[in-house]
Amino acid sequence: MRIAVEGCMHGDLDNVYKTLQYMEQVQNIKIDLLLCCGDFQAVRNEYDLKSLNVPPKYRAMNSFWKYYSGAEIAPYPTIFIGGNHEASNYLWELYYGGWAAPNIYFLGVAGVVKFGNIRIGGLSGIYNARHYRLGHYERPPYNEDTIRSVYHVREYDVQKLMQVEEPIDIFLSHDWPVGITDYGNWKQLVKFKPFFEKEIQDRRLGSKAAAELLEKLKPPYWFSAHLHCKFAALVQHGEGGPLTKFLALDKCLPKRKFLQVIELEAEPGPYEIHYDEEWLAITRRFHEIFPSTAKNANYGNLKLQMQDCRQWVQSRLKERGAKPFEFVQTVPCYDPSRSVSNSPLAGCNRNPQTESLLKFLELPYLLDDISESGPSGSSIPFSDSGSFVNSEDIQIDDIDDGDEETAEPEDA
Repeated sequence: MRIAVEGCMHGDLDNVYKTLQYMEQVQNIKIDLLLCCGDFQAVRNEYDLKSLNVPPKYRAMNSFWKYYSGAEIAPYPTIFIGGNHEASNYLWELYYGGWAAPNIYFLGVAGVVKFGNIRIGGLSGIYNARHYRLGHYERPPYNEDTIRSVYHVREYDVQKLMQVEEPIDIFLSHDWPVGITDYGNWKQLVKFKPFFEKEIQDRRLGSKAAAELLEKLKPPYWFSAHLHCKFAALVQHGEGGPLTKFLALDKCLPKRKFLQVIELEAEPGPYEIHYDEEWLAITRRFHEIFPSTAKNANYGNLKLQMQDCRQWVQSRLKERGAKPFEFVQTVPCYDPSRSVSNSPLAGCNRNPQTESLLKFLELPYLLDDISESGPSGSSIPFSDSGSFVNSEDIQIDDIDDGDEETAEPEDA
């Protein structure tokens, strides 16, 4: 199986797909899957641009809308995670993952899927210490604060991934695991990006959450983007332990290193994206403690029994099958001949894919719960036999360990 990996997409699907088709022709190969490490920018119409955290002068429709409308079909199955420049209102509809367009699958805020027998996990967003322990309190339409905080990684989603026990083959994160530069040629990196040197020395370049997941999951491959450069590292987990090949890639621009093709041993195709049984069990088990307020919680004593839930999910998948629910358009698509910028598409849309998945798992829909979602909301109602405690007294670090203004100086 040949898998292409791309760094930051920035909505430029047309050029990425054309580049892959050119590589296939020149090298006489077949690419089976494309993975994107964030800043995908799944912008469907002008309204989505309002939830994209970039200065107005840089907001552009780019090319995703053509794939959302069906005017173009992705020539390769595509799986992506979110970064810090996203149509956050749309990705929120697909919090648990789902088809963003035909043949283009969003892995979710956190998620694991199977492609053939290859297991792919990922974590969307970037790390920010101020918001890490908070719940998902942001709801569209976003204000000047929530448009920036909505894509910050939350401990809840990291803890879900920390429950994964079965081997992950490939993991995706937008920002790099903090400390990953210790395992590669960081001196060469700072020749290209000299402003990284102090952040590397201060252990601020990267995500603490991603570093924890790297240590726990130990996947053979880990891919990232965000810093707009190519950087490779090789991590050995303990003496004689497993190896992780880490690679960060650039954004899609001429003469930039934004693509890499790897080849993995896999069962014969055809290859399809399927739900992952263990991940669905984790999702079901964690749902009752979904945090929807700006209060923070302590996950330190988390112990969840998964066996019964796993068996229940296994039985349900045998009945229905493991293919994701079908793509459904939920808003009008961009039309170059007219403007929909004044369309009253505010608030949370319920995506039928998300509703179908939750119904399949026999779970309530919580993503549009805004009754206590703001900073003054009440504490998270945890009820898992005392495993979670309300932590209003925990101090939130005032130092931003992964802010985009320092980690990504190229972007205004």
